[in-house]
Amino acid sequence: MLESNIRAMNKDVNTIIKDAQALFNDAAALTGEKATEARQRAMRLLDTALVSAHDAHASAMVAGKEMAASADHYVKENPWKTISAAASIGLLLGVILGRK
Repeated sequence: MLESNIRAMNKDVNTIIKDAQALFNDAAALTGEKATEARQRAMRLLDTALVSAHDAHASAMVAGKEMAASADHYVKENPWKTISAAASIGLLLGVILGRK
């Protein structure tokens, strides 16, 4: 779920940035009030993109901290299971890498 939210947020931010770039290109060809209006719209779009990126960053940080806390809790509650899982993975990797 988090991954799909991040993908959607990236897609939205990229769309907003492309729209802002198009407005800036249009504004370069315009003069007077129309150019000022186009630049202002582009700046609003970029501000929206920055807010969206900040929200995505904050969500990712919260989710990362929650996952780290969950992993820490699991390791503290099940130390022997964690040690055996790590040893099994190490043994498996050793066997796989030893064959090559």
